[in-house]
Amino acid sequence: FLSVTEDLVRRRAEHNNCEIFSLEEISLHQQEIEKLEYLDKWCRDLKILYLQNNLIPKIENVGRLKKLEYLNIALNNIERIENLEGCEELKKLDLTANFIGELSSIEVLKYNIHLKELFLVGNPCTDFEGYRQFVVATLHQLECLDSKEIERSERTRALQDYPEVKKKIREQEKAYLLKRAREKEDAQRRMQERKERKENQMQSKFGIDSPGSLCDNENHQTEREQQTWEENDDEEDRRFWEEPTPYTPESRLEAHRYIEERRAKDSKRESKKKEKPLRTLITADGKALNVNEPKLHFTLEDDEENNQFILDLAVYRHLDTSLLDVDVQPTYVRVWVKGKLFQLVLPEEVKLDSSSAKRSQTTGHLVISMPKANGIILARQKVSTSIKTSDSTAQKNTRSGQVEKLEVDPSRYSFPDVTKIIQEKEQIGQGPISFQPRKITENKKSYVDVENDEDV
Repeated sequence: FLSVTEDLVRRRAEHNNCEIFSLEEISLHQQEIEKLEYLDKWCRDLKILYLQNNLIPKIENVGRLKKLEYLNIALNNIERIENLEGCEELKKLDLTANFIGELSSIEVLKYNIHLKELFLVGNPCTDFEGYRQFVVATLHQLECLDSKEIERSERTRALQDYPEVKKKIREQEKAYLLKRAREKEDAQRRMQERKERKENQMQSKFGIDSPGSLCDNENHQTEREQQTWEENDDEEDRRFWEEPTPYTPESRLEAHRYIEERRAKDSKRESKKKEKPLRTLITADGKALNVNEPKLHFTLEDDEENNQFILDLAVYRHLDTSLLDVDVQPTYVRVWVKGKLFQLVLPEEVKLDSSSAKRSQTTGHLVISMPKANGIILARQKVSTSIKTSDSTAQKNTRSGQVEKLEVDPSRYSFPDVTKIIQEKEQIGQGPISFQPRKITENKKSYVDVENDEDV
């Protein structure tokens, strides 16, 4: 059962800076409290106490609250009025919608001389014949009953008929108590039947007939139990809510327990759906595996020039960097992207202390540089040496005045004779016809001094 705890009281005392010893007012409604305790020790100065809509079956542990003026304990499972004699300053008592059938139990309120208002609406005792007359005649200090003011004439008539009304009330109480005894037996029987039915369903589902079979099925019980819940929940719900039951403290408590049980089942089912089997990252023999849970594109470049590996992981461009976690190991690299794991095995070992991770400002990609631990390749030194050699050779050839020619095997390749092509163009009469008049004109110009004789 749930009881009043110090943590609950402090959380509900925020208006008093969470101090409970000087607390004068507190609201503990709708907290599913099943036992009322400790308040008379922790909060001696309480004046207003709200306890409505809980599962409290008995008024107790409030007798030391001598300053208490208003007690609201409506919508609970209380069956009789008791243990309020010590509340000397009690002025208002609200017991609406409980299960008070012993109407004569109100006689203990005679000691609360300052009690002015009393609420009993929704209790079985309000159906008794002579209910109001009995309460008015019993509690002389009352001024208002069930939101209706008590007039002097009404009190006078109630006192005149008090002996007869009291006798009728006692008889009705006896009948009610017998009825309550039967209701308690029926509630106990229903709970036992429900428990046996549930056990039978589990046994028929699992095939449990003997202790030996129980041991055989122990390893698979959780999985089968989950499957059984899914198949039988709807049928169980329908049977539970459609079965007619009287409105009693037992049925109200049973409904509450059933709802809590269903909530626990649903939460357990949801947690199992969310739980995923642990992915194997490293085998039993210590071999790392490649994993890409976020399903991101990536490239692993072997930068021989700088003797390092470069991993380019295409994480989401607008993803906050705080949601990324990088772990570089000698033989593999791990990256958590929003809780999802990316693991890549490296071709060879890398240095951990020299590795670095950066985000690209343009693409948002995660770029991880991991220098190699062994096998240094001097690629840059080779290139520079060859360049120096070629430069020195060119300088020597330039100084000597010799031109370095490319040797080609003439048997495998054939080239046109460029020299002959040039000579053919320079020969007279071998070119196009349009060039001939130019030659004649030049001859005429070369003999200008010669006389032109037409006869010749």
